[in-house]
Formats: sequence, structure tokens, C-alpha cells
Amino acid sequence: MKKRFRPSSTWARLSKAYRPRRGEKGAPEPETTGSKPYTENMDTKSIDEHETENGSAQSGDGAAGGSTDPLANLDAVVAERDRLVVERADLQDRLLRRQAEFDNFRRRAERERADVLEYANTETVRALLPILDDFERALKVDTADKEYARGMELIYQRLSDSLKKLGLEPINSTGEPFDPNIHHAVDSVEMDDVADHTILEEYQRGYNFRGKLLRPAMVKVAVKKT
Repeated sequence: MKKRFRPSSTWARLSKAYRPRRGEKGAPEPETTGSKPYTENMDTKSIDEHETENGSAQSGDGAAGGSTDPLANLDAVVAERDRLVVERADLQDRLLRRQAEFDNFRRRAERERADVLEYANTETVRALLPILDDFERALKVDTADKEYARGMELIYQRLSDSLKKLGLEPINSTGEPFDPNIHHAVDSVEMDDVADHTILEEYQRGYNFRGKLLRPAMVKVAVKKT
């Protein structure tokens, strides 16, 4: 069965323009032969030409799109990948450096905080040393009041024990070799029967506080005769 022709809008305009008005004189009669009307042939030709032009345009676009070099796109992708790899390595290196610096800062801060807590009482203990010296001198004085002497000794002992709990350490000097790091020689005596630079007497006791020198001992030292 032959498909019925459906005129397009272009064909309708053309056929209307060439169609003679009803009742107009001199209008040619339509042919009764088997040939198709002129307008139908013209419209069909226009449709075929339009489709041909569209097909040519589409084929041209496809050719233009296919002319892109895939190797160029691949090179661009590889270059972008290399750039991102370098940037990632740089960021990772910077992150590791910042983390190491932060760890060092944290350890240093913790160490300084521990030192502050450990030696916070240094100046307080240093200020109490003259009181200990006064107690030691008072205990060396003979007195007839034994109860008074006993009370002084108990107070001195209690104060000394409390300071030792905080970290105070007395330095034993008498009979020891002279050490300039912890001893301060205020007197010297020439002697032959004692080893050179031996401490004979302690005038003022020296102390360490938690392993560090708080006050050197004042001593008298024996030296060889020249």
C-alpha cells in the first residue's frame, strides 16, 4: 500500500501561492494525466535537498570532531598527573616537617614545665639556708640548760628533715679532697702530715638541691710546704 504524502508547511505555502483562485478567468485547468503536480515535485525536491544539506553538515561536524589528536589529550593528562604528583610530594614533605617541629616544641615545653615544677622551690630553700646556719652555730655553743638545747636541736632537726624532703642535700666536706666545683676555699694551711688539698675544716656547709649545686661549702684547705 502506497504511503500517503503529507505536505509540509513549506509545500503548503508554495501550493497556496501557485493555486489559482476559484472563479478567476484564464486559470489553467489541472492536468488529468498521471504525472504529479509541479508543486508536489518541487516540494519533494526541496525536502530532499534539505535532508542532503543536513546530512552533509552532520558529516562535516563529525569529521571536524574526529580530527582532534588523541595523543595531545594524553600528553595533557600525563602532564597534569605529574604536576599533581609533585604537588602532593611537596605537601607531604611540608606536613612531615611541621609535625616534627610541633613534636620538638611539645617535648621542649614539657621539659621546661617539669624543670619549673622541680626547681620551683629553689629560691625558697635558698632563703632558708641562713636559718639552718644559725641553728648549727647555736647548737655548737655549750649551755647549762639541757632542755633548751634539746628543744633547739629538735626544731633544727625537724626543719632540716622538711627541707630534705623537698630535695635539699648537704655536702660533706671535712676530710674530703678539695673540689673547686662544690668547695670555696677561704683559708689554707701548710702541712706535711696531710695530703695536699685536703679539706681540714668546714666554715659553712654547702648544699645541693635536687642534684644541682645550691651553695658551695666554705672550707679551710691543707697545702704542701714549699
